[in-house]
Amino acid sequence: MDNRRNFLQKSLLTLGGALVGTSLLNAKENIGVAAKKITINQNDVILFQGDSITDHGRKRDNLEPNNTDAFGKGYAMIAASQLLNKYADKNIQIYNRGISGNKVPQLAERWTTDCIALKPNILSIMIGINDYWHKRNGNYEGSAETYKDNYRKLLDQTLVALPQVRLIIGEPFGVKNVSHVDDTWFPELTRYQEVASEIAKEYRAVFIPYQSIFDKAEKRANGKYWTTDGVHTSLAGANLMAQHWLDTVK
Repeated sequence: MDNRRNFLQKSLLTLGGALVGTSLLNAKENIGVAAKKITINQNDVILFQGDSITDHGRKRDNLEPNNTDAFGKGYAMIAASQLLNKYADKNIQIYNRGISGNKVPQLAERWTTDCIALKPNILSIMIGINDYWHKRNGNYEGSAETYKDNYRKLLDQTLVALPQVRLIIGEPFGVKNVSHVDDTWFPELTRYQEVASEIAKEYRAVFIPYQSIFDKAEKRANGKYWTTDGVHTSLAGANLMAQHWLDTVK
């Protein structure tokens, strides 16, 4: 936390200007607020961001909030449908902007349009499995430290533009012995998971520990019941994720 405070203080001195200075100051103050269960307020804008786990087949040419086609068939759709039912009196708008194959650098490339411009009050990010998987396959030269550095830059940018945004961070996960995922994924993937947890603590985000959630679920049914390939969810797995996401709000 001290590092983030120092970053924002230095940015304030470097960039200057009343408008930017105010945004950075607000962002610094917002970081100091302890994470807790998030309250859904009147007219809130909620944004789900991430990779294929969030995307899950959504129609990307449909950019409307609260639209079935725009949400795909994953946890974001299930969570959004329940939110819209439960908080029908609050006029909330919910967007899904997950894109299959994304790593943190791809989020950064489209962040202005697919996050900042939407002005979310609540921002949920599920990212990281491709940052490891693509590196593992030789298609990316990143590392857990690259993941951490890029993630922090993304959140710093977010807090400057949206100092009051409330953050939810989902842990990247792999369900062992299902298709692509085997014991060789660990402990390297574990380091990426540790980074996600560290980032959540540093930015006072609500953290969803999906790895332990799926590990526990395997006591009820095997991994193939919850995921199709160890990473992408079945209908049951999508519901499992959604229910735990919904536990973070009130």
